[in-house]
Amino acid sequence: MDGEGLLLTSCQSIHMFGMKFAIDAVFLDESGVVVAVLENFAPGKVSRIFGKAKSCLELPAGTANRTDTTIGDVISRQRNDD
Repeated sequence: MDGEGLLLTSCQSIHMFGMKFAIDAVFLDESGVVVAVLENFAPGKVSRIFGKAKSCLELPAGTANRTDTTIGDVISRQRNDD
């Protein structure tokens, strides 16, 4: 859904085994600063290890481009409990 994603904590790398569609993966440090962006990360792939990353925000493919998300940006979280 647009505007939503999955935040994986304690995460420096991801894999796409068993996935059926591409995603954007945004790796964040402990302060929420973007340290890497993988756009249209395809099924079956494995990312490299991003040593500075503490979490990975998985988003619908195209989100990083549409929002112009780049290394150095700061991502803030808003929880929706609805």
